Formats: sequence, structure tokens, C-alpha cells
Amino acid sequence: MKNINILNTQILSDNWYTLKKVSYEMISMNGQKTILEREAYDRGNGATILLYHKEAKTVILTRQFRMPTFINGNDTGYLIECCAGLLDQDNAEDCIRRETEEETGFRIDQVEKVFEAYMSPGSVTELLHFFIAAYSGDMKLHEGGGLQEENEDIEVLELAFEKALEMIKTGEIKDGKTIMLLQYAQLKGLM
Repeated sequence: MKNINILNTQILSDNWYTLKKVSYEMISMNGQKTILEREAYDRGNGATILLYHKEAKTVILTRQFRMPTFINGNDTGYLIECCAGLLDQDNAEDCIRRETEEETGFRIDQVEKVFEAYMSPGSVTELLHFFIAAYSGDMKLHEGGGLQEENEDIEVLELAFEKALEMIKTGEIKDGKTIMLLQYAQLKGLM
């Protein structure tokens, strides 16, 4: 049963990403037809990964400045996160391999996709692909830090897994994708 009919799509902004205003007719569960308007921010789909070292019981995370968090009460604007990036024209696995090397300096051998999730479905179209991968010191090719031409200034952090879990409780880690992957690792007993 098709209960959504797009009536009109208007581009409100096409600067950094695309902000659209969508008018649509919806038939509700009780059969009533309603015309609604919503804005949707299309930034493309992305991928994220938790690098873990089973024997050392450590994870690799990053710290970088995030303007939206700064203007919404994060005093420093810096977030501790799992490595992530937009797919651009790549598939999710190629994207996360590229982003891992650029941001962390690690060239990973095998990645495992664990799930997909919409992170903010009320306003953002992005579908995020979640991965995990084991790492070791011999996989480190360079210091990481991101791409200068993309103005990335990323600090690479190697943390004890238990410390990272504690940082969720203390509020030092507030990034949703990171919390999800750390909790996934805990539930699956990866370390």
C-alpha cells in the first residue's frame, strides 16, 4: 500500500550539502489524508568504524572540532569519535578503508560490517554503515590526522576499552555512532 505521495520538492540551500523542503500527501493509519511539509538535510550516506585490539584491550578513536556541537553547548566544540566519513562515490567498505587510513594512519586488513542506522531520521537523510576491524601496531603507516586540503585537524587517540566505556558515563564521549559501536563491542565481547 502506497501511503505517501510527494507533491513538491524545493531546494532551500545547496551550499555545503542540500536542504530540501518537501510537500507530500500522507494517508495515515486511520485512512485520513493529510498534506504536510518537512525539511530534509541531504548530506549523503556515510560509514564509521571502531578499530579494536583484542589482546591489548584498546580502541582507536579520534578527537576533532565539530561546529554544530559548539553552538549547542559543547564548550570546546571537540568530540571524541570513531573514525567516519561520507561515502562520496565509494561503496561503504572502500570509504571506511580510505577514511581509516586518512584519519588514523592505520591500513586495515579486514573489516566487518555490523549494521546500518539512520542517525537523525527526523531531519537528515543520511544512512550510516557501521564497521569494526581489528588493528595492530604494524598496520600503522603514518600519524593520521586527516587531509590538509579538507581542513581536517584530527587527533588520534588510543584508549583502553574500559576507559572508553567509562567516558560514555562521564559524558566525555557524546557522539552517537561512537557510543553505539562501543556498546556493540561490549555486547559482543570483542575484548
